[in-house]
Amino acid sequence: MHSPTDAMVHIVDDDASVREGMAWLLRTRRLLSASFDSAEHFLSELDARQIDGRPEHAPVTAGCILLDVRMPGMSGLALFEELLARGLAQTWPVIFLTGHADVPTAVESVKRGAFDFCEKPFSDNALVDRVEQALALSAQRVAERQQRQQLQQRLADLTERERDVMRLVVEGLPNKLIADQLDISVRTVEVHRSRVFDKMQVKSAVELANLLREAP
Repeated sequence: MHSPTDAMVHIVDDDASVREGMAWLLRTRRLLSASFDSAEHFLSELDARQIDGRPEHAPVTAGCILLDVRMPGMSGLALFEELLARGLAQTWPVIFLTGHADVPTAVESVKRGAFDFCEKPFSDNALVDRVEQALALSAQRVAERQQRQQLQQRLADLTERERDVMRLVVEGLPNKLIADQLDISVRTVEVHRSRVFDKMQVKSAVELANLLREAP
């Protein structure tokens, strides 16, 4: 499985040897990584880059987070809660790195939205396989969000009359009935219909209806 070339794996672990080992392991699969020695360090980076769950601040590239459960200061679990609250754990899947004693906690976190957990010592290949799967999921979610944003922009570009015509077109009404309902000429309906198709980048009423089903 190939991950996007600009995807980033964020390693959050207070153990320098773990961070270095993980970064090396990821390089063997040609995966980019960034390391953070604490949850606080990682959050400060997010804040500096204004990354949060709001659409205008959401990540534009795929990524995932390798997160140690136990760390001094803010724990991995506390960071995970913050990522959930920001809406980031959905865009950048979280894989917990955990010791045996923390497995039940990690399992509970998976139920709450974490992507997976890997118990130390972990299989290098198995872990990187899961990282690649997490990055693929992230890429899909980033693409879906961008498509929703593009659709919202197309809808925002429609005039009120074009919206009226679009609604009736999607309902399956012919131009003559649309003209009667809106008290305008058939020719005017044809003009608006053509503009709606152009702005929404579709070629048929069926394609338009299918597109609008994806609107949030």
